Amino acid sequence: MGMGFMQRLVIIVIGSLLCVTGTSLGLKHNYGDALTKSILFFEGQRSGKLPPTQRMTWRKDSGLQDGFQVNHTLFPAFPQVDLVGGYYDAGDNIKFNFPMAFSTTMLAWSVIEFGKFMGPDLDHAVDAIGWATDYFLKATSVPGFVFAEVGDPIFDHNCWERPEDMDQPRIGFAVSKDHPGSEVSAEIAAALAASSIVYRKYNPTYSHRLLERARMVFDFADKYRGSYSGSLGSMVCPFYCDFGGYQDELVWGAAWLLKATKLPYYENYIDQNIQNVKNIGEFGWDSKDAGINVLLSEVKHIKSSYSMSFMASADKFVCAVLPESPSVSVSYSKGGLLFKPGGSNMQHATATSFLLLVHASHLYKAKRRLHCGANFFAYPSRLRKLAKSQVDYILGSNPLNMSYMVGYGPKFPLRIHHRASSLPSLVNYRSQVHCKEGSTYFESQNPNPNLLVGAVVGGPDINDSYEDSRADFVHSEPTTYINAPLVGVLAHFNIHHHK
Repeated sequence: MGMGFMQRLVIIVIGSLLCVTGTSLGLKHNYGDALTKSILFFEGQRSGKLPPTQRMTWRKDSGLQDGFQVNHTLFPAFPQVDLVGGYYDAGDNIKFNFPMAFSTTMLAWSVIEFGKFMGPDLDHAVDAIGWATDYFLKATSVPGFVFAEVGDPIFDHNCWERPEDMDQPRIGFAVSKDHPGSEVSAEIAAALAASSIVYRKYNPTYSHRLLERARMVFDFADKYRGSYSGSLGSMVCPFYCDFGGYQDELVWGAAWLLKATKLPYYENYIDQNIQNVKNIGEFGWDSKDAGINVLLSEVKHIKSSYSMSFMASADKFVCAVLPESPSVSVSYSKGGLLFKPGGSNMQHATATSFLLLVHASHLYKAKRRLHCGANFFAYPSRLRKLAKSQVDYILGSNPLNMSYMVGYGPKFPLRIHHRASSLPSLVNYRSQVHCKEGSTYFESQNPNPNLLVGAVVGGPDINDSYEDSRADFVHSEPTTYINAPLVGVLAHFNIHHHK
């Protein structure tokens, strides 16, 4: 029999308390402990045949038939494809490749920028990247097709069952020249290109394979332009509809390929298409605009005139985020958490904090300061201070004295919106829990029996209040794209505790 919930809770809480002192907003946080847990979370999101090195042992194999069922209405002559592996995006059992690819890109960028600060967690971070890229190589293995999703989200969201128990069809949905999906294809290209940089010193052969596939998938995305929202309809909307258009992903993919290859072709492509990137204040799984400008601000071989243009746009993004800036365009709770419209707000806090740290490094190296209008100037230290305030809020320096990372600190969410976490593990309950049979666990007021350690939930509302409720998925559901940029941010503060 596995340990009981309270036994696991005591062990994890003690582990965090040993390194956390102080109270309320004066908490001193153990960023190394949070970093370890933020990466461990990805093991809880794994789909497929789990390896012997799996540390989150209450999760078991799942989705072992993924890809062997095909939608023959869309693809009448399509072959079976092995799509086993990858990650579940959040608290459901669907593999949405658009946000999965963005999460992978951000994990890779985290390692590229901050891997030197990760210590023994670096190997685990690289493994987390490889779990995704192995899957994306499968999803792009048939010429002329890019798989965008596995599973029927409408069916899945009507069930509450463990991924190990899934009995609904696990159909793979692909985009093609006749049913284009430039945004999902270009984001996969970005993920593969960024990951190829990570793997250069670990496995050069694998790195080369990732890069060659990235170039092929990018060419496909660019040649057959169109949005997957129109091609796949209700299979991706309203879940991960592309509201920002696919132009930003094309430039984002080209930017990562430029960084990975240094080829003039991608620099010229960016020059010819950058005018389509207009929403410079947004960054996340749907909009890559601000990330493009921060990334290209430091690509050393790009023309200096271009680099200054990207730097200026990145400056505008930061000026719109700093709360005391005359051009601020985001909101903050009284407790200090950044807010933007839409659900799962912690994704904005973590992604913005990541860009703040990267751009602060650019400013420091260039011996520059930001000028945000009037007589307001900001130095790199101010950007780092804002990023640190967001991380500290997530880890417990907030009005509720509550960590929003599961398993970190003495108080954290216990009833997260997550199927695998909320249902008994196969370790303790081997009988199958069918689709509707899990409703009892969903409706229960008991804490989740399995700790999804490291998961960061959607977070509190703008009044700094949080209802620890499974049903309140906007606030209680964790996602891979909340955690992925946070990995890099925590790595930075793991070494730079005070700045």
